[in-house]
Amino acid sequence: PLAARYPWAVFIVPYAVFVLVNALEPTPDSSTELFGWSITYASYPLVYTLKIVLVMGTMAALWSGYRQFPWKLSPLGVVVGVLGAAVWVSLCRLQLERSAAALLGVEDWFGDGQRSGFNPLEEMSDRPALAYGFLAVRFWGLSVVLPVIEEFFLRGFVMRYFFRADWWNVPFGTMSRAAIVAGTLVPILTHPTSELLAVAVWFSMVTWLMWRTRNIWDCVAAHMTTNFLLGVWVVTSGDWHLM
Repeated sequence: PLAARYPWAVFIVPYAVFVLVNALEPTPDSSTELFGWSITYASYPLVYTLKIVLVMGTMAALWSGYRQFPWKLSPLGVVVGVLGAAVWVSLCRLQLERSAAALLGVEDWFGDGQRSGFNPLEEMSDRPALAYGFLAVRFWGLSVVLPVIEEFFLRGFVMRYFFRADWWNVPFGTMSRAAIVAGTLVPILTHPTSELLAVAVWFSMVTWLMWRTRNIWDCVAAHMTTNFLLGVWVVTSGDWHLM
């Protein structure tokens, strides 16, 4: 199996594929270019679906690598996920980052990292079957695929790497100051600036969970729970800028 020959790949490759294709996703204000082909906002469902298919293909090829961690869960993972969803939504709605940016005179910087905010129920209202079909794909990617690959990358690779260079020999849940900082700083760098406080608090909560249970699947469960509840909130509230 690929995971046996390249044990690092399960932690890095699926997330790398996700990030690379993610760079092609258009936003409401701009399209992206690929070999002279303009990817418009209307093409977002196609790009997103392709991204999830490619990521799942790499996950399937590396599946034995995921099984190196015993499949067990504690209720604490779900509890942290529920609390995390409430914290994320609350902090994002407060928009404290925008107020701080205004005080510091860096409003232009504040807008970096805009999400797609694609609402299929509106953008594809003339094709309801496709709209709900893509919404299901979006929930699958948000609530299942992303939590696995992001937690394996961040906590399975990054945090252990910042503890020691031979990170593959570091028991999961082992902590150091550098690892804890990396576990918060890396997500901050990969999320929109309008969510910085929510990112810092949420990922710190899951870092605590990682230390508490020493179980990567609890971290994945917390991530899945938060993302699913966040998706439900977005659909019911209309806060599509969070998705």
